[in-house]
Amino acid sequence: MKSLVTGGAGFIGSHLTEALVARGESVRVLDNLATGYLENLGAVKNQIEFIQGDLADLETVQKAARAVDVIFHQAALPSVPRSIKNPRASHDANLTGTLNVLIAARDNQVKRVVMASSSSVYGNSPALPKVETFEPAPLSPYAVTKLAGEYYARVFAALYGVSTICLRYFNVFGPRQDPTSQYAGALAKFIACALRGEPYPVYGDGEQSRDFTYIENVVRANLLAALSEMDGAAAVNIAGGARTTLNQIIATLNELTDQNLPTQYGAPRVGDVLHSHADISRARELLGYAPTVDVREGLRRTVEWYARNSEHKSSR
Repeated sequence: MKSLVTGGAGFIGSHLTEALVARGESVRVLDNLATGYLENLGAVKNQIEFIQGDLADLETVQKAARAVDVIFHQAALPSVPRSIKNPRASHDANLTGTLNVLIAARDNQVKRVVMASSSSVYGNSPALPKVETFEPAPLSPYAVTKLAGEYYARVFAALYGVSTICLRYFNVFGPRQDPTSQYAGALAKFIACALRGEPYPVYGDGEQSRDFTYIENVVRANLLAALSEMDGAAAVNIAGGARTTLNQIIATLNELTDQNLPTQYGAPRVGDVLHSHADISRARELLGYAPTVDVREGLRRTVEWYARNSEHKSSR
């Protein structure tokens, strides 16, 4: 199987690229290195084809999609706050880029597109757990780009036969997330604080909950989606299937690092969802997916990785 991984030098994309190489697959990576790092691909750099280019350029995407069986579309400009600050940048990177990927998949007869979507499409609905049949209610430009990408996937499947599975990720965490970015995920920042012995910064009271999902589970979901025998288009929740509050995460990190660091609470952020919890029944039925690494074990592995690579990470 010949695979293209867009955003393959990023956090999720690089883990997926490594997994594909480990399976003996032929892998091509397309990344503009805006939020990814070549060092993330250091272990497999001599075993892949790398193209530095932007998804907003259709010609580049067409070239990257030639002779490809599956496209794992992971590239995006992440972060709700970033999209609120600059909605046009999110639109160009996420939605124009996704449209170009689907056009290239159609023109190159790609068998399957596995696309990274987001739990943010559900918005702040109080109903839990989130089921794929819920009416979307995006609260940020980032969420809008992810939802619109799903609609494009559905239309391309109906009109052109481009088989697409959109994976609605719930709060993915693990090694290689960049804690130095102002738009870094909460867990990456918390772990960095734990290793430096600094207070944990929390927007709100810390009782907001998330369905945190360790990266190994997400990689497995992508591989299962690529091999699924379904036709058409589908949107599927990919998560750990459990709720954890930020205060619980902080307590676990203090325990794992044998500390009792304080928490600094601030005002809630605009556009943030209060609670998030996934129903993963459809992923189980359609893909055979089930999480294999829970939040605590994922945190333990991630803390160990950051501890080994702290000097390297802080040099970015």
